[in-house]
Amino acid sequence: MLSRIVNAVLLVVAGAVVGGIGTVAQQITVTWGVTVPLGLIGSLLCFTALLVGLRLLGGSRWPALCAALGAIVVILLFTQQSPGGSVLIPNNLIGQIWLVGPILIAAVVVAWPDVRGATAARERRASA
Repeated sequence: MLSRIVNAVLLVVAGAVVGGIGTVAQQITVTWGVTVPLGLIGSLLCFTALLVGLRLLGGSRWPALCAALGAIVVILLFTQQSPGGSVLIPNNLIGQIWLVGPILIAAVVVAWPDVRGATAARERRASA
């Protein structure tokens, strides 16, 4: 029981770290004739990779859900204005995508059906 609690806390912290780094990096853009939001693309890819990896390696949806909650809470915290008046997620298109994107990605990854369980059940029926 204690190990599950420790795992959940560590997963929330891992998600919070990814959410925090992604929040700081999401406004990075590069101009190659057009402006490419490399920070946003990289941040969303890292968040997606974390959740998909946890979903594939974990035996259930809980690891991905814990990491997603940690990241989303940090992202929502960073939307608040600091006492000095600065904001890490400005009200522009990139900021809006960063605010909504992780929530949608988390919903899809956590709700995705467990393909391994269906495959194992089919193999058991075929061998019987």
